[in-house]
Amino acid sequence: MQTPADRQDRHEYPAHWEADVVLRDGGTARIRPITVDDADRLVSFYEQVSDESKYYRFFAPYPRLSAKDVHRFTHHDFVDRVGLAATIGGEFIATVRYDRIGADGMPASGPADEAEVAFLVQDAHQGRGVASALLEHVAAVARERGIRRFAAEVLPANSRMIKVFTDAGYTQKRSFEDGVVRLEFGLEPTDRSLAVQRAREQRAEARSVRRLLAPGSVAVVGVGRAPGGVGRSVLGNIRDAGFPGRLHAVNTAFPEDLGEVDGVAAYRSVRDIEGPVDLAVVAVPAEHVPAVVAECGEHGVQGLVVLSAGYAESGPGGRERQRALVRAARAYGMRIIGPNAFGIINTAADVRLNASLAPEMPRPGRIGMFAQSGAIGIALLSRLHRRGGGVTGVTGVSTFVSAGNRADVSGNDVLQYWYDDPETDVVLMYLESIGNPRKFTRLARRTAAAKPLVVVQGTGTAPQGHAVRATRLPYATVSALLRQAGVIRVDTITELVDAGLLLARQPLPAGPRVAILGNSESLGVLTYDRCLAEGLRPARPVDLTTGATAEDFHRALSAALADDTCDSVVVTAIPAIGEASPADAELAAALRSASAAVPGKPVLVVHVELGGLAEALSAAASTAPGAADRTPGPEGGAHPVHRLAERPPAPTAGTAARTAPAPAGTGADTPPVPPEGTRLIPAYPAAERAVRALSEAVKYAQWRREATDPGKVPEYDDIDEKGAARLIGELLARGEGLTIPAAETCELLEKYGVHVRRALPAPTADDAAGAARALGYPVALKATAPHLRHRADLGGVRLDLADEEQLRRAYAELAELFGQPEELRPVVQGMAPRGVDTVVRAVIDPAAGAVLSFGLAGAASQLLGDMAHRLVPVTDREAASLVRSIRTAPLLFGWRGSTPVDTPALERLLLRVSRLVDDHPEVVAVTLEPVVVAPQGVSVLGATVRLAPPPARDDLGPRTLPAY
Repeated sequence: MQTPADRQDRHEYPAHWEADVVLRDGGTARIRPITVDDADRLVSFYEQVSDESKYYRFFAPYPRLSAKDVHRFTHHDFVDRVGLAATIGGEFIATVRYDRIGADGMPASGPADEAEVAFLVQDAHQGRGVASALLEHVAAVARERGIRRFAAEVLPANSRMIKVFTDAGYTQKRSFEDGVVRLEFGLEPTDRSLAVQRAREQRAEARSVRRLLAPGSVAVVGVGRAPGGVGRSVLGNIRDAGFPGRLHAVNTAFPEDLGEVDGVAAYRSVRDIEGPVDLAVVAVPAEHVPAVVAECGEHGVQGLVVLSAGYAESGPGGRERQRALVRAARAYGMRIIGPNAFGIINTAADVRLNASLAPEMPRPGRIGMFAQSGAIGIALLSRLHRRGGGVTGVTGVSTFVSAGNRADVSGNDVLQYWYDDPETDVVLMYLESIGNPRKFTRLARRTAAAKPLVVVQGTGTAPQGHAVRATRLPYATVSALLRQAGVIRVDTITELVDAGLLLARQPLPAGPRVAILGNSESLGVLTYDRCLAEGLRPARPVDLTTGATAEDFHRALSAALADDTCDSVVVTAIPAIGEASPADAELAAALRSASAAVPGKPVLVVHVELGGLAEALSAAASTAPGAADRTPGPEGGAHPVHRLAERPPAPTAGTAARTAPAPAGTGADTPPVPPEGTRLIPAYPAAERAVRALSEAVKYAQWRREATDPGKVPEYDDIDEKGAARLIGELLARGEGLTIPAAETCELLEKYGVHVRRALPAPTADDAAGAARALGYPVALKATAPHLRHRADLGGVRLDLADEEQLRRAYAELAELFGQPEELRPVVQGMAPRGVDTVVRAVIDPAAGAVLSFGLAGAASQLLGDMAHRLVPVTDREAASLVRSIRTAPLLFGWRGSTPVDTPALERLLLRVSRLVDDHPEVVAVTLEPVVVAPQGVSVLGATVRLAPPPARDDLGPRTLPAY
């Protein structure tokens, strides 16, 4: 007779349990189920575990595994007995197993929902977070198999293992008996366990990027023997940037007696290098990359930057090569930037790494930059580096990453790094695609709460080579969700740089009130008009006249900054002719001096295309943005331009001497650098560019203030969550996915306090009359055929029918116009109070998650796309913001003397719909249309609900890297 342990596996090998994970130190490991083929690996692994660790695992000396032990630990049914291993290079570094037990503590099968769990981690890998990652994955496996609780017995001296359990964030019970600590904990994710998991994810992914950006030693593989070529160029760029670590040149074709190339030690193989190599830059043809990856993995290289092309961007064959590349690198615990990458740059004084194709090292600064495309990366670096006359002068970069096909390291990983990088104040990202919108939105919200995040988003069509999750959301909806998360969304590279430079150099504005001053009346008026167009509140421009001196500018700017009704200042200037003339330097010194006296308000300059002023205002460092908490005062009036009556006294000579920059032209490529602590002012060659950047800063500052109090998801006593779950279960039992009938739709919505006004079918005129008598006059007669539904403009709706005569006449008219009743599908509905017709929708998108949308019904939403969107669950503050976000919102608040409608009731309806789709992910789509918002209350006149098995949510599961 066979025992349960002797039976063959009851389930096929669960390949979906395989996953790559990032460990605490930034390295990677693969987690997979243990099978019968792992006997030798298990024995080898156990031999490398210390006697102390074995004692902690088995509570007794246990020097070796018996054949019976090996059989038991490698034969699993993947249901009641499961074993997982963490592997690097194909070898075990840690194991975990669970055995289902009954109430008596003996082995059991379902429906028993408790299991004993035990870990063993190789001593060389303890402290890397391996056990924590294994716990997340084995808990997810156990939940899938119907296990709800784990029990673990640990010796008191095994403090590390106890900490793994207690720090996980699950609800626990702890006891001590017979010299053993017994821990019991539920496996359902809690708010705390998710917070712990995400904090670990952030630290691990940030460290994995830090290992790439700050290596101690670098090998460039593929350095040509002759000058030129990608490998030789990158080697020169790293050397010329002053990289202080060890640098190695590698090429299998080097002569055996070749000692160095361009002053760098030369080797035929990475294996020949003595000492560790932290980063390998790979610049060999794609067909030779696998051999390089194997060499690097065997040598213990921590990460790769693969510049080589010929991968997913080249078609199906290249896509398979890319998958193989990622699998091979992860097998050795390495992360990859690329392939088809432009490279990486780190300007920190102790790193000075230019492992890219950029021939010049950017100036050090406080801006982090990410681009997927090498061409876009070049353009971004060029615009930040350009002097005078073009963009806004010069500024500096902290780190730069061009990820190419981003097969492994993506924008999400780099965002994790920049979130707490003390060297980065502003993040600029050019995203041609977003591989995981749900995760990116979560990370963006957290990052934006700490530092500005400016993004140019691709049009929604992913380039060749990019693995992107399918989303059904329109491009405009995804953009709106990014803005909700605090992302500063811009449309072009020019706007990306313009906004980034303002945010890097100036504080955040406290509000939308703008002062405008300058020596050009027409430029001031143009700036004023652009402010109005961008939704800002400009005061009347102050014209200093064309004869204004630097002292005039200083006095006017000081007065504007001292005005409590001003939140920011735009200075318009026609500088003296002549590049870097003394007048330009003097004006720049005056402006910096005045702005430094009031550091809490941003100052921008709009200048005619003359580079001297922009150059004089520029420097290679930046200041961290900060928002002053001030309450906006009265709105500035819109009045004609007036001229300054008096000229102020000039600033002291000492002030001018301290603030004036060194004369331009002291070096061919190096801009003048002002003294330490000098206030830097961005200068723009066009009013629309300056004002657009300021407008984005104002909106971002407002988001930052609101993010400190995001509101709460309210509780409603009349919600019947359990009753809704039962009804949903019964309805889903009828089929995989269905739009539920009207009666069940009303019943489900009613359980969440959403009342749908009754509509009775009227297949004949007599039925219509009977329905009207049941509902009470006045009534509405509607055709609900798909081509007429919600199309009052086509005449398929008759309103305010006061009696049976009017009803029968309307019924006959509809039949005459549109056909027989069976084609029209007419219904009779009681009249709702007059108001504004709106539409409320909710949908669960597999990539972005649950989204709640709102707009006015009809042309506003259908033709103009005037819809606002929020991620579910929606808070009370977000519901209020959602209602006010659409362009046609004034119609709800008494536009042109109309009666304001009951927006608080509308907000409550939005919150209830949000709760429904958040509580029940099986509700994959809800449409309420129309929702009539009256001066008192709301009326839902039509509703549809679609149910389906909920899409998988990887954000609630264990940490994993994207699968390949």
